[in-house]
Amino acid sequence: MLVPFFSTMDHYYWFALKSIPMVGNVAFRRLLESFETPERALKASAAELSHVKGISAAAVDSILSHDYRPFAERECELVRRHGVNVVDFLAPDYPKALLEISDPPPFLYVRGELKGLEDAVAIVGSRRASTYGLLTTERLAGELARHGVTVVSGMARGVDTAAHRGALKGGGRSIGVLGCGIDVVYPPENRRLYQEMAEKGALVSEFPMGTTPLAENFPRRNRIISGISRGVLVVEAVKNSGSLITARCALEQGREVFAIPGNITSSGSRGTHQLIKDGAKLVEGVEDILEELPLRSLVAADTDPSPGFSLTPQEAGIYTLLAESPLHIDDIIVKSELTVGDVSAILLRLELKGAVTQLPGKHFAIA
Repeated sequence: MLVPFFSTMDHYYWFALKSIPMVGNVAFRRLLESFETPERALKASAAELSHVKGISAAAVDSILSHDYRPFAERECELVRRHGVNVVDFLAPDYPKALLEISDPPPFLYVRGELKGLEDAVAIVGSRRASTYGLLTTERLAGELARHGVTVVSGMARGVDTAAHRGALKGGGRSIGVLGCGIDVVYPPENRRLYQEMAEKGALVSEFPMGTTPLAENFPRRNRIISGISRGVLVVEAVKNSGSLITARCALEQGREVFAIPGNITSSGSRGTHQLIKDGAKLVEGVEDILEELPLRSLVAADTDPSPGFSLTPQEAGIYTLLAESPLHIDDIIVKSELTVGDVSAILLRLELKGAVTQLPGKHFAIA
């Protein structure tokens, strides 16, 4: 089903700003906090742009000189043609856990529905997994799904594919995070799984339409896999593999890390055994994961999940600050570079939305 053209045009300036050289995810967010919309940022003067924290003179020149129109127009047309939704980080259904990482993507390309992320566990591992690894992955993914847990992985061959299939066979939801454009099926043999994921779960990507699966895309994809999950389970991994990159991202983001033990003579076990030596929890059954994560689906299976909440650019900026650690209101004022009145008003709105909570002594934290 095609997305109406007027809907895709809502993100014309989002595509435009993201396409400008030297405007990365952090710079994008800072521009949005200062100008409230990508359109205003793109139409700002050199003097206005130069006052934005972290925006270099070279970045200002790039914003003023780059012709973003061909890319933005093409992206709008491709999104419409392929029936893709664009979820920006001010939208209620943007994964709020992603605002807790250092460089959240300003928007995601989505096929399917982004829901169930309150209870999400990522499963990652080798593309050349053993029979033991594949069977273990599919079994654990199915058991997690039957407990109401959304299984997240990267749609790659091997463990990723087994994780998605296991979750779907278990009657649950699964989310695939792509290292290519959302209109690119990779690996090609997963075309049927790709369609089933779009119908029963979701596929997401931060990469522009038509982006090919280049090697450098996958480490960036991995931070999103861990970022939207409560914990990461590594099934099989050789040393220095992409799965271990995902585990490192998880640790940096404050997520739980789990690992499956394997055959001590197999090179595919060396990465997981090293994780266990370094403190990852050894997993023999699904209960080893569930007991570490206070999942909402286990606590209140009969209740509706908490509704999403939308954020203004300045609210998103403060939410991201608090995601790093609880802060005193004075520290929030210094870090955000906003006035006392603005910060107080924003914190009140965030409290009313259920996004943050006030702690004793005028400290605040995300709820």
